Parts: sequence; C-alpha cells; structure tokens
Amino acid sequence: MPIEPGPCRWRLPDPLKADPGSNVVGAGADLEPGTLLEAYRSGLFPMHLDGGEIGWWSPDPRGVLPLDGFRVTRSMRQSARRFEVTFDTAFDDVIRACGERPDDERWINDDIIAGFSSLHALGWAHSVEVRRDGRLVGGLYGVEIGGLFAGESMFHREADASKVALMALVGRLRECGGTRLLDVQWATEHLTSLGAIEIPRGDYVRALKAALAEPPCLG
Repeated sequence: MPIEPGPCRWRLPDPLKADPGSNVVGAGADLEPGTLLEAYRSGLFPMHLDGGEIGWWSPDPRGVLPLDGFRVTRSMRQSARRFEVTFDTAFDDVIRACGERPDDERWINDDIIAGFSSLHALGWAHSVEVRRDGRLVGGLYGVEIGGLFAGESMFHREADASKVALMALVGRLRECGGTRLLDVQWATEHLTSLGAIEIPRGDYVRALKAALAEPPCLG
C-alpha cells in the first residue's frame, strides 16, 4: 500500500470557490509529496506558469475518460500485439521521455520530475511502459489515489505506442472495478477521439469524492 507522507503545510485553493470557466485557481506552495496529494484530493494539479511559479490548475470544464467509453480500434489491437506492456518498471525513464518535446520545450522540468518521482517512491505515482524489442517506445504516468487515476502525460516514439499504454491502463482499471475516475485534465482532440469527454468542475469534484473512497488499483 502507498505510504502517507507528512501533511501539506499550505492552504491550497478550493476549486469550487474559483470563477467558473477559469483554469488556474492559485499559485505558489511547493511540490512536496504531501502538497501534491492534498492538491489531487482537492481536484487540483500543478503546472508551472510563464514566470516559473507553480500554478494550481482546475480546468472548467474538466477532461475525463469514462472507462466504459474508451474506444479501441482494430489498428490499436493489432498494434498491441507488437508491443510489450509493463507497469512501474521504468518510472524515471517515462517521466523524462514525457518531458521531451520536438521544439525542446521542457515543460516537465527538474522540479516536476523530482516531485513526482518522490510520489512514485512512496507508491502514489505510477507509470505504464510500452516496449518493442526491449526498447522503450511509449508510455504514460500519473497519480493514483483511491479510485482516482490522474493522468499527467504520455509519449510515443512509435505509432500507437501511447495509445497502447492508455489501453493497458484502462483495462487494468476496469478489472479492479468499483467507482474509478480517469482524469485526463483536458479533452484534447486526440483524447476525444479515444472517448474523453468534458464535464463541469462541480461534477468533477463530486465524482472525485466518490472515487477517493475506493481502494487503489495499481498501488
């Protein structure tokens, strides 16, 4: 089971008191494990602002991926046969790969890597690895608290590798049953094609409370 760190020493913002339609609801604090867990339990996630300060985000609407609405195409199933999928065998490699961008913009900086690596060491952050012939070619990482899996980022170096990682995650969460919430932050065009939807912030917070009461699946 995950290890509970020391408590958060900050008063984080309440997303339900933020302006409707706003995305950033607070700034400051730190990326210590206790702070991160308190944030996710409140419906927040961190992402640095343009000036470098930590921003606490609660998009309205919020992107979620209903497990029973995940779309698996024939090509994805065929691709899955080419890959080997594992969980939690190369977290550091996955998070660093997620931070690599073609334009060299490293939005997942060293502070983010250190914070989430600490969560992983305590059993709260998890990775899905996709390999081909032993090489890491795709994956994703996120935070699991109870029945919440908050997806943070994914990457691919071969076609469909990140989709296969997501397919494996959805399959594992389905097997565990119960009230599961797969948070994808924003319903991008890519994620919408896979079944992601948008829900109002208030609906997300209510779904989050129900999910937090469930036992973890990966941890």
